[in-house]
Amino acid sequence: MQEGVLLRELNRRVTNGVVLAIDLVSAAAIRVEGTEAKCALSDIVELLHGYADVHRALAMPTGDTLIHAATYIRKLGCGMRRALLDRMNIQLAFATQSIALQPERCWHLGLIVHELVMHAARHACFDALAGQIKIKLTRTGALVNCVILDNGTRPARDASDRELRIAKDIARALGGRIEQGFGAEFTSIVLSFPLTERERSANWTIATRQMKAPRRTRAIASNDAVLTASAAADHHEPAVEADPLAGLLRQQEREMVVPRQSADALGGLLSPSHHTAAS
Repeated sequence: MQEGVLLRELNRRVTNGVVLAIDLVSAAAIRVEGTEAKCALSDIVELLHGYADVHRALAMPTGDTLIHAATYIRKLGCGMRRALLDRMNIQLAFATQSIALQPERCWHLGLIVHELVMHAARHACFDALAGQIKIKLTRTGALVNCVILDNGTRPARDASDRELRIAKDIARALGGRIEQGFGAEFTSIVLSFPLTERERSANWTIATRQMKAPRRTRAIASNDAVLTASAAADHHEPAVEADPLAGLLRQQEREMVVPRQSADALGGLLSPSHHTAAS
């Protein structure tokens, strides 16, 4: 309890500091003369807003209500785009299922996803390719898989694995593990962890309700999804499945064939396509 209070207080102070910095730079942008200087300061303000979005998304949640993990991850991803990825010309795409997680565990998932996406952005060798990173969040039975896939190559990653130590520690706190996979045209990191009993019950209820939904409701939802995808395309958002990384995900499943290292409870839940180099 005390640790949570301290974390929230630290978050509040950092947030206030970023807000103050935004106000100061915004005021300077108004006062300064010259178009170039104004544009440069405005760009800094936009950058700070992006980091503020990420910081808010990574704040330790309050309460005990289950959190929609896909919505949480997408919100976090939007902040990462604004803060860094757009400036690096790296596209970020999502392919997510509806998964309910306990607040602290969803927060842990967000911390890991943030670190893995930043890891990919820092170390991927995109060469002449347009950089792309995809977050795929799925549930198979009682197992959650979160794949961070990019279209970069391996060479620059060899010395960077030690940077994943904290992410691996958080994964163990979830009762899960992190695995890495490499292919000729992709690099992926897979986080796998089991649901708790409470999460299992909630997700089973969600799935049951979705299956029992009237056909008309499903049709309307399908139409809404089409409209949403169309709107995203109009705004040049990366499509969830209709992009090169969708093919790389399928290629990943064919190429990442590594013998299982050991039999364990989580290993029994893992699908064959995720039996890679576990950590």
